[in-house]
Amino acid sequence: MNLVPGRPSTLAVEGMVATPHYLASVAGLRTLQAGGNAVDAAIAANAVLTVVYPHMCALGGDAFFLIWDPSESCLHALNGSGRAPAAASIEALAAAGHTTMPQRGALAVTVPGTVHAWETVLDRFGTFGLGDLLQPAIAYAERGFPVSPGLSRAIEQAKPLLEQQAAAARQFLPGGRVPAPGDILRQPDLASALRLIAGRGADAFYAGAIGEAIVAALRAHGGLMSMDDLAAHRSDWVEPLRTTYRGVELVELPPNTQGVTALQMANIMEGFDVPALGWGSAALIHRCVEAKKLAFPDRDRYVTDPERADVPVNRLISKAYAAELRQRIDPERAWVEGSEAPGGGDTVYLCTVDRSGMAVSLIQSIFQGFGCGLVAAGTGIVLNNRGASFTLDPAAANRLEPRKRPLHTLIPAMLLRDGRPWVVMGTMGGHGQAQTHLQLLLNLVDFGMEPQAAVEAPRWVSGRGTPDDPPHVLYLEPGLGADTVTALRRLGHDARTSEPQSSLMGHAQMIEIDRERGILRGGADPRADGYALGW
Repeated sequence: MNLVPGRPSTLAVEGMVATPHYLASVAGLRTLQAGGNAVDAAIAANAVLTVVYPHMCALGGDAFFLIWDPSESCLHALNGSGRAPAAASIEALAAAGHTTMPQRGALAVTVPGTVHAWETVLDRFGTFGLGDLLQPAIAYAERGFPVSPGLSRAIEQAKPLLEQQAAAARQFLPGGRVPAPGDILRQPDLASALRLIAGRGADAFYAGAIGEAIVAALRAHGGLMSMDDLAAHRSDWVEPLRTTYRGVELVELPPNTQGVTALQMANIMEGFDVPALGWGSAALIHRCVEAKKLAFPDRDRYVTDPERADVPVNRLISKAYAAELRQRIDPERAWVEGSEAPGGGDTVYLCTVDRSGMAVSLIQSIFQGFGCGLVAAGTGIVLNNRGASFTLDPAAANRLEPRKRPLHTLIPAMLLRDGRPWVVMGTMGGHGQAQTHLQLLLNLVDFGMEPQAAVEAPRWVSGRGTPDDPPHVLYLEPGLGADTVTALRRLGHDARTSEPQSSLMGHAQMIEIDRERGILRGGADPRADGYALGW
């Protein structure tokens, strides 16, 4: 198996930005070079992504941050996810004729948290204001940018969804057609909204004309959101969760995210001799997938808004509980009981490190491609469908309730050595995020890969990618080899080969901080359009 990456890790000494789109990486790098810090660079890059990757993220989505502050030698975590409208309830949706949670449309929208999250982290850590940091995004929205092949494919796939609303069709299907790769896509309404936010901050979004346009768009399509819901929104500083893996500290976000799931899987795998099993072997992949199958039922049973339910975090991420779960793994046979909801989820992950050692791990999303399928007319803002994660089962922890946060797949991560950041990392990929975190962790710790090799290495993902997939389907990239696929089938896995460099496997980015040599190493996923840039 060839583990030589297609390009080398990026090396730098002053600062680095790694994102899934080169235009965003350039914006973040220029911010660092202009004297901004890692938080400033992350927000400048994220803002550009809301323009050039509108199928993956938008001002109408949510954001989560992990921030290392070297002045305090302290790690901070921000939950910037939104809540269901006050009028949203199981009873309200039942009255509207729904027996299951809508996956698209106005009823699937939660309050967008991104803009408030940006302002919150800038107030605490930023050196530039939104007025400066949003300028690159405004320029790309106003003057346009060349459509990438990936965005063109995403618009083509979402064309039936986008055609259902005039504002969405006007923005992404100019002249009634899908933009071809290399076509210039302009979004003047989005430029206007970004200018309002640049001038007035988050108030322009949550209490002004932008908020009114969002509420009007949702109400016109049967939504329940009000201006009071927007005004009540807040971001929350939270305590990150940690475990150790062979002496390295893995840090994730707490519920309502699936960070506990990533920690559980790492704890389970720590008990196996991973190097002896061999990178990419059926024996190793089998154990990883079985660890995932044991951790995900806990996620789906317990993880929700911790303000509304007692999530047994300490037990779930304990080494003793991992040992119990590990004993349930049969090395010779796959466990196939149970079912899973379809996965998916379109998201962006980026990371930044500056010359002072400040590090940012940032993930931002509208959930599925183009979110709920609606654009707030006059603003160019694509609205999320994060509420699709709720259930209408009244006995479930993650049931729909007024002003409640749903289970989130979004998990930015860091690896620490001796209490300080070693690797800043994460990925998009919905339910696959925790699985990719595990594979990146093993690539780095057990197999000693550099960032670009760790990111590019062929991956696998377990679980339904579409509603048509069977439960526990296991997709593997071709680089893992036909013999591995055959061996996994013999173990009882429904193993299938994916397309090469498949987005099913997520778009991962990472930056390694080599303190001994005083350098940064970066890697960006070729499954997307990004680069790690530094100087």
